[in-house]
Amino acid sequence: MEVIQQLIGRLHPVVVHLPIGFIITALLLQWIDRKENQLEVVIAKIFLWGFIAATIACISGYLLYIGEGYSFDTVKFHLWVGVATALFSVLMYFRIKETSQVEFLKRIPKILFSFLLLFLISITGHLGGSITHGSDYLLDPLPLSIKTALGIDKSYKMPLLEEATWEETHLYNDVIQPVLNNKCLSCHNPKKSKGDLQLHNAEGLIKGGENGDVIIPKDILNSPIYARLILPLDHEDHMPPKEKTQLSKEEIAVIKAWIETGSSFDKTIGELELQKPLFAAFFPKVNTTNYPDVTVDAIPADTIIAIRKQGFHIEPISETSNLIRVSCINKPTFSDVDIDLLKSAKQQIVYLDLGNTEVSDAIFEHLTKFPHLATLNLSHTVITGKNIEKLASLEHLRSLNLTHTQFKEEYLPAITSFKQLKNLFLFNTQVKQPKSQSVEFHNDLNIDYGNYQLPQIATDTITY
Repeated sequence: MEVIQQLIGRLHPVVVHLPIGFIITALLLQWIDRKENQLEVVIAKIFLWGFIAATIACISGYLLYIGEGYSFDTVKFHLWVGVATALFSVLMYFRIKETSQVEFLKRIPKILFSFLLLFLISITGHLGGSITHGSDYLLDPLPLSIKTALGIDKSYKMPLLEEATWEETHLYNDVIQPVLNNKCLSCHNPKKSKGDLQLHNAEGLIKGGENGDVIIPKDILNSPIYARLILPLDHEDHMPPKEKTQLSKEEIAVIKAWIETGSSFDKTIGELELQKPLFAAFFPKVNTTNYPDVTVDAIPADTIIAIRKQGFHIEPISETSNLIRVSCINKPTFSDVDIDLLKSAKQQIVYLDLGNTEVSDAIFEHLTKFPHLATLNLSHTVITGKNIEKLASLEHLRSLNLTHTQFKEEYLPAITSFKQLKNLFLFNTQVKQPKSQSVEFHNDLNIDYGNYQLPQIATDTITY
């Protein structure tokens, strides 16, 4: 029964297009036939088919939700708007049907139903696409300059300075303006000038807004652009508004220093004689761990609960990161097909322990769906290494443990394509150290064959 449920659920991406096609077709025919009214019987039938297809799509979508471990907060709006789409399709059928006895529907203009249906399928489709591809799927291809001007750029990172040339960096162009682009442009851009203020370039800063200047050189307390940043978060004049992303304390400190030194638009950091510690947060961070330096969304709490109920141990890699470790230490019956239980967390998993489980070489294909996987433990399994080359697509894979497996010598050359791999553990496999030395690996790879022998020391021969 569970298999059938999963199969029906996974048909949702296919089935969901049927109601969209039927409803759009019916709306187009309704527009074409708006004067003659000769196709109402056909149009009513198509809306009925749309209702049936939308109902099937809702059922398959619900089965997909409960079978794949999605958070309800993630799918709830898509689900309810989908149900509303099905409901309004059947209401439209009864509204158009010539023999309909539903009197109150006849008093509602058909054009109102038409616009409601068009709105509902648009919202449903958008929400479904956001779940599948991410909320910025349509906007992501836009050029950075356009996204920045419109205040919709989500790819921002704090401006980075090179330690070798930081004093030669133009403070306004390379630090101040990028900060404003990220934290202020959503409300103060050419398309939306809140308070008649634009902050996308120097001209906008100099011009100010409806309340006058926003920068008073060398006077931070009377410069609204800074004074508002340091107001209490709940203050009505605090900027950015508390529901928006706030500036970091380092960004505020740099803006303060910029104003105090005269608000220059062309001088370098060195010319302004600012000190290096002020920009410590703007230097690239060196990643000293095996985990990738990526930003991912947090896993919803109910998704974590669902994963743990399946027997997995799950924990964050740190208090400040959304990346997680997952272990099957309490699930020795874990097999290749069980990897689907972790799909809802595939973006967040960077450490995966499948040691002492029932996985086989088939697991390699499934693991390619976990893009940020950095540490993988396959010890004490029946792995032989067949198709292990598929793991080469995991660009963050740093550590691979194959100890106590049936890993064969013949598959060792495939690992030479793992360019980011730093540690490979091969103790008690079919790989013998003398032979493996003939395979050329990159210099940074440390291969651990185990079986260490400690040298004998004098105290080992003492008899007590």
